[in-house]
Amino acid sequence: MAIDLFPSAWITEEHRMLQESAARFFWERWVPRAAEFRAAGVMGAEVWREAGRQGLLCMSMPEAYGGGGGDFGHDAVMLMEQGRANLSGFGGGLHSAIVAPYILHHGSESQKQRWLPKMATGELIGAIAMTEPGTGSDLQSVRTLARRDGDHYLLSGQKVFITNGQTANLLIVVCKTDKAQGAKGISLLVVEVEDAAGKLLPGYQRGRNLEKIGMKAQDTSELFFEEVRVPVENLLGGDTGQEGLGFIQLMQELPQERLIIAVSAIGAMERALADTLAYTKQREAFGQPIWNFQNTRFKLAEVQSNVLAARTFVDACMTAHLSGTLDPARAALVKAWVTDLQCKVMDECLQLFGGYGYMMEYPIAELYADARVQRIYGGTNEIMKELASRYM
Repeated sequence: MAIDLFPSAWITEEHRMLQESAARFFWERWVPRAAEFRAAGVMGAEVWREAGRQGLLCMSMPEAYGGGGGDFGHDAVMLMEQGRANLSGFGGGLHSAIVAPYILHHGSESQKQRWLPKMATGELIGAIAMTEPGTGSDLQSVRTLARRDGDHYLLSGQKVFITNGQTANLLIVVCKTDKAQGAKGISLLVVEVEDAAGKLLPGYQRGRNLEKIGMKAQDTSELFFEEVRVPVENLLGGDTGQEGLGFIQLMQELPQERLIIAVSAIGAMERALADTLAYTKQREAFGQPIWNFQNTRFKLAEVQSNVLAARTFVDACMTAHLSGTLDPARAALVKAWVTDLQCKVMDECLQLFGGYGYMMEYPIAELYADARVQRIYGGTNEIMKELASRYM
């Protein structure tokens, strides 16, 4: 049994109730289907609707827009339980705590009324299309272009590594509305990629579902836009519909995205530690449990201290974020430090499983493979350190 973590000051009784409910749902409904999801490479639309019925989508969105009326803490406890359940394939965190907040914070009233209630039910599945084949973390260099044509934009370009790419029918696309203005020419355009009959818009194409080292059940895709007609009213520019606000909007929302990554890492590390403790106490070598060897106990004591430290750092950032005081530097550092630590923890735990740790039938193998991308998306950890150093 792992040593108890320090109490998380930000977790309320309501958060705990949700945490218990989400854990029970994940383990009863989705964990038994994990192999099915991995084989399909996607958790389909029916899974999203089931999540919506359970109230697990858009929990921090106001009730006026169909959400749960909670705060980011509700999203966070769900992400932790998702990590403990080893369900990296579900992109609900991105949908609820990244895509929906862009609409809530930067959309017009009509846009909020139009999209958020359907996101809460899972009828609309959200994704954000930032990365391009040649841009990576350098968002100022995006080439996707939205050219004004009357009361529409003609959207052309290519995106890659898009989470929920195969299932999403509501995309926030990072694009240039004025390619001569650099960062000031970036806008966020919301694209409803399907018509009322469920047919894809002319010029829009989902590319292949990318084969990854880990996160096998998560659909991660290439997306292509060729003169896709998008109404001007779909621009995220507040009530005035102003172009060129995209880079500022991205900078305002990215700290929460980075905290989401750190939060999900905590749940996965706690699961890895629990599984490894259980395994080493029942697996025997040389006539005794592996736990009896001093090396095993020392290694897992180190893992336990790392989990305690990481959870304490994340808790401090959660408290700051919920009070509106989490700055970009600390958000970058918690993302970088915790995900670096996550990969170290997974490696140490997998080693104690021996050859079985390399077998996908053991959850530790999937936890290990899933962890590696955490140091890359949301801004690489190298970029996170560069960003934080500018505040020093």
